[in-house]
Amino acid sequence: MRAILLIMIGLSVSVWADFSRDDATQIVTDNNTGLQWQDNVNTSKNWTDAIDYCETLSLGGHTDWRLPNFNELYYIADRSKRDPAMDSAFQNVVSSYYWSSTTVVGSEGDAWNVDFYDGYDYWDSKSNSHYVRCVRDGQ
Repeated sequence: MRAILLIMIGLSVSVWADFSRDDATQIVTDNNTGLQWQDNVNTSKNWTDAIDYCETLSLGGHTDWRLPNFNELYYIADRSKRDPAMDSAFQNVVSSYYWSSTTVVGSEGDAWNVDFYDGYDYWDSKSNSHYVRCVRDGQ
């Protein structure tokens, strides 16, 4: 059932995704959800350092950044594209894995991530390094 739901979400995202980029602040806004996404650098960290990085990030005059949960991160992937599987409003993208804040149920040492090469989800040990894209709730 989860797979069917994720496929339906994945197919519908590209139809109604609406992102805009503010080049001055290097922030991408999701005009449907109001979430604002960091888009200024590509940095790779282990999971704990990724959480700390987002919680201390100051970008565009905002300091309320956080590591996105799995659903938020999965939503911004555009599975109709590859290398990167991301809307063109995002300019700083590596076609690789990005951490979510969501721990794998039953496996405290692992967390979910999204591969922006193809837009699909994976899990990995929190001790490994992956890319970080911080988010804030925005307006």
